[in-house]
Amino acid sequence: MLDRSDRLDVAVVGAGVGGLTLAIALRRRGVSVTVYEQARDHREIGAGVALSANATRLLGRLGLGDELDAVSVQPSALVFRRRDGEVIAAHPMGARYRDAFGAPFYGVHRSALQRVLVAALGDDAVRLGRRCVGVAAEPEAARIDFADGESVRADVVVGADGVHSAVRRHVAGDREPVFSGTVGYRGLVAVEHLPSLPDATPLQFWAGPRRHLLHYSIQGGAVINFLAVVRQHEWTRPGWVESCAVADAVAAFAGWHPAAIEMVSAVDEMSRWALHDHAPLRRFSAGRVVLVGDAAHAMLPHQGQGANQTIEDAIALADLLAEARPADVAAALARYDAVRRPRTRRVQRWSRLAADWLHLPDGPAAERRDARLKEAPADLAWIHDHDVQRTPSAAPA
Repeated sequence: MLDRSDRLDVAVVGAGVGGLTLAIALRRRGVSVTVYEQARDHREIGAGVALSANATRLLGRLGLGDELDAVSVQPSALVFRRRDGEVIAAHPMGARYRDAFGAPFYGVHRSALQRVLVAALGDDAVRLGRRCVGVAAEPEAARIDFADGESVRADVVVGADGVHSAVRRHVAGDREPVFSGTVGYRGLVAVEHLPSLPDATPLQFWAGPRRHLLHYSIQGGAVINFLAVVRQHEWTRPGWVESCAVADAVAAFAGWHPAAIEMVSAVDEMSRWALHDHAPLRRFSAGRVVLVGDAAHAMLPHQGQGANQTIEDAIALADLLAEARPADVAAALARYDAVRRPRTRRVQRWSRLAADWLHLPDGPAAERRDARLKEAPADLAWIHDHDVQRTPSAAPA
């Protein structure tokens, strides 16, 4: 056990899911940690987030299980459908999922998850309104430079600042995002506005040529969170999101089951999101600076693993830093890199492949896919069954 005088001082850039989870885990181990967030309040943008067992078991060990359960919905099943509504495969979830993987699967509004994490950490650990513009190495510390001209130093600086990370430049240089050839329409719809939906309780994928629809319940089952994904040849806009007409999404799913049309047409305003990821990084750390979450391995949403891999990162890094002295930082971060890069690389790859699989044209290839979807729980067990605290190595991609 380390003496308090030997423990690290850790500075985290970004108060999203990864930064907050890391800070909670470090504080529970007695490590000094401060989180710096560019926003001026804790409002979390976005809609729903899916939390699978590889993350919920870790949050449960932090003592957050009851709080998460109170704000989340457990899907009744994993259901795959064709665009006309015909069921390809259905796999029970709920209690059966918990029994199989040792922890629940949750659908939760991102803002509710944020509130749980902020309450567990406490406001005294977070400095709001601090925008990081760069990170620099010093002989025995790392320095964060902020937009207001001030700087702070710490034994370790963690970049948990998302896909547009300012910290990543220090670790990996400038990295151009890769457009996936898909765009997403996202929304939240009250279940009462979806009279044609066969069942609101499962986590459901609808597959069709060059597009797919994913949805699940949040907010006590009263609201459906959806992501409708469509192939698009290129994206030339400077930003990753643009406002669009609701009619654009409706037209993209013309001829689909009425429930799909109801879902994408029920929102008041629509945006089109260009779905990007990054090529895998060659390293997650440099000196005393290390990356977690989207800053390290931005991935497409088609396996629902963005937040879950971020939570895995945070717990793995917290466990290593909690046992490290300032002189041990390089070894701790090298271990983190060795543990996390193979697994996240594999999940990134499967996230890319999932859209291709769901978007197959009608024919023999789609028929083979449909047959394989009957084995989905076994095929995806390596993701959900993983316990970063007990089986840190990952199978090769």
